[in-house]
Amino acid sequence: MATIRDVARLAQVSAGTVSNVLNRPSYVREDTRERVLAAIRELDFVPNQSSRQFRPGRVRTLGLAIANLDNPFFVDVALGAEERCKELGVGVIFCNSGYDPVREQQNLDLLVQSRVQGIIIAPVDEQSPRLEMLRDRGVPMVFVDRVGDDRDCWSVVVDDFEGGRLGARHLVTAGHRRIAFLGHPEQSPKVRTRLAGARSVVDAEPGVELELLEADSWTIEAGRASADRLIRRRPEERPTAVFCANDMLALGLEQQLLHEGMVVPDEIAIVGYDDLEWASVSSVPLTTVSQPRHGLGRTAVDMIMDLLSRTSSRVPAANHVVLRPELVLRESA
Repeated sequence: MATIRDVARLAQVSAGTVSNVLNRPSYVREDTRERVLAAIRELDFVPNQSSRQFRPGRVRTLGLAIANLDNPFFVDVALGAEERCKELGVGVIFCNSGYDPVREQQNLDLLVQSRVQGIIIAPVDEQSPRLEMLRDRGVPMVFVDRVGDDRDCWSVVVDDFEGGRLGARHLVTAGHRRIAFLGHPEQSPKVRTRLAGARSVVDAEPGVELELLEADSWTIEAGRASADRLIRRRPEERPTAVFCANDMLALGLEQQLLHEGMVVPDEIAIVGYDDLEWASVSSVPLTTVSQPRHGLGRTAVDMIMDLLSRTSSRVPAANHVVLRPELVLRESA
């Protein structure tokens, strides 16, 4: 069986560098890291340290790496996870990646060094090779919200295609024929899926149009900027309803439209997505597609505990749990 010194000799680095590649990859230059990883693959090296770090013990601690805790959606997911951990007597370490893939890599390194038994992650970059490397090293991981069922992993997500259908179906049923979808599908697979669900409804309805209004982020400010662009249009060129990719966009859109004297929903109806706590207390309470945010966090904890309880021979290659969204009707649409 190959040792860490065998890897170091083949890669022409020190044993300490090999250790850093395994435990603190962001500390090692990319070319050196790739040389060490190639040596690991060639020698079929399996570090004993990995099995020690992630073997379930009497006192368990989980790591939770969240894409961005500035987004209230992810705060609720994290609170749901914390709530379930408390019920199970499990510790949890939170890391906020701030939508920064480099910071996410550093957070993952920190969790590995902290010897957590498993990692729950809402990833910034779901295609990151770091995630694949951790999985190959035997680190138990559950992905939350941002990974589809095409990945060989354990994950829990919400059915965004169905969520898109719910929002669009409500607007079509209410009689709207000029509908806009506000979001950034080129930047987010989740937004693309919600848009695809909305289009599947609109395409089946003769005379109904769906326009894409691009936003550069998920934020309230992006919603306000979109409202300004709509207000500059002639009334006959405006959509009569806007389906927003999340509640933050919807709230910003609504605030700015009301500020400019427009009437919601009489002039423009608005549907959001998430059902944040703020949605029900906005100036015009927001109709929205509700995601089980706490449920995502709680389910992820149950999944990682299930994963930790299995032997490697019994762990299925993939396990995807899909939660269903619901439409919440209020005054905005």
